[in-house]
Formats: sequence, C-alpha cells, structure tokens
Amino acid sequence: MDPKLVEQIAEHYRAIIQLIGEDPEREGLLKTPTRAAKALLENTRGYAEQPAQIIQAAMFDHEGSEIVIVKDIEFYSLCEHHLLPFFGKISIGYIPSGQIVGLSKLGRIVDSFSRRFQVQERLTAEICHLLAEELSDDVIVVCEASHMCMQMRGVEKQGAKTVSMHYSGVFEKDLAMRAEFLSLIK
Repeated sequence: MDPKLVEQIAEHYRAIIQLIGEDPEREGLLKTPTRAAKALLENTRGYAEQPAQIIQAAMFDHEGSEIVIVKDIEFYSLCEHHLLPFFGKISIGYIPSGQIVGLSKLGRIVDSFSRRFQVQERLTAEICHLLAEELSDDVIVVCEASHMCMQMRGVEKQGAKTVSMHYSGVFEKDLAMRAEFLSLIK
C-alpha cells in the first residue's frame, strides 16, 4: 500500500471527522483517519486488478461438456450510491467449450469485481460477461446479497436480501438448463 496515498486519503477522513463535529485529535479517533484510509484502499483493491488476466492465467484444455458449478463464493463490496457495504454469495456455472479454468480463479474474479464501488446488478453482469468472453459462451451467475444501505439507513429493512441473475448462451435459451443450475445451487 502506497504510504503517500494512505496519508492523502487520511487527510480527507480527518476533515470529514471534523466537519461532522468530532475532534480528530481525540484519543479514540487519533489513528482512525489512517485506519479508514487503509480500509478504503483494501476494500477497493479491485481497481488495481485485471479480471481477464486472472482467468487467462489458469485456463486448461478440457473435452468435457457438462456443467461446472462453484457455489456460495462469498464477497464484500461497497454500494456506489452510499459507500456502505453489501455482501453475500455468488454462484457461477458454465459449460466448458474446450477449456476449463482453475476453480480458485472464479473466486478471485468475484473479488476483483466486488472490491470496487458497485451495484449488485452490474457486479453480477460483469462476472458473467467476462466468463462468456474468456471461457465459455454458456455462463450463469446468481448473486444474493444483504445491503447495509437498506438495513442501517433509509427503509431499514433488516431481513431483506436481493437476488440478481445474469446468463448467456444455453442458459439464456434453455429454461431446463437454467432450472437445473438453480436447483443445484440450492
């Protein structure tokens, strides 16, 4: 982490703390601007990553054509509307078309896209589009998340979960294939 960038961001946090009426020099807040700056950089590290390169680094030839599913990949992101966390699980399915990808790379691309300012719908679509471009035409991605912007402000609905889905290829055309995937991830 670039110490100069951390300090620049920390200065803004100091100013915000002061603007809301707190004393950034108070004992409990003294190191908060630096900690908050480091946390922000960690939570937005996806901007420094290239998801396509992550996938390309671990593709292997494979002649099979049955569905591959990695389900319940946890993720954490920041809502771009309020900069509050949203988090949950993503399940990915694809049908190999000559190649497969190392399974851990699916988790890494989820992190790469989620560790940015996001909305859930775009997060789901970006993962699907990348896999459709780099790996297989037949991809399905389902995301289920809890949004702190709905829980701790605004409507304050604690149990609400949001589900988004994006798919391509056979999953777009074949309702039975889509239903099979959905039944397998439950």
